[in-house]
Amino acid sequence: MGVVLDYIANIDPSVRTLPWAVYAIWWTMLAVVVVVIVPLAIGLLHRTLRAALSIRRYLDEMLTAGVGIAENTSSIPALKDTIKVGSGMVETAGRLDEHSGTIAQVLATRAKEAQASGAGEVTS
Repeated sequence: MGVVLDYIANIDPSVRTLPWAVYAIWWTMLAVVVVVIVPLAIGLLHRTLRAALSIRRYLDEMLTAGVGIAENTSSIPALKDTIKVGSGMVETAGRLDEHSGTIAQVLATRAKEAQASGAGEVTS
């Protein structure tokens, strides 16, 4: 502070248009800004930076989790298609069951006809 006071004391009084008290207040406020306000601003900016980096890290984790969920649930539309196909298979199986009696009768009739025609043949 002595350097400042020496500097102010060496100013030509004809150039100095303000009272000495104004210069003292100005230098005091400048010192307060440098000693208090600047470190406080730097500290707050550092806290803001840490919070921003933390948010970025959480967003990266959320993205990873979201991609995993999307990959694990990508087969759901295929399962819906499988259910549709399965329903169609149940209907087809029901129709086959209805017609299986007719098919069995036709096959039995053909087997009897084959036996009857084979019994009349003479083997040499």
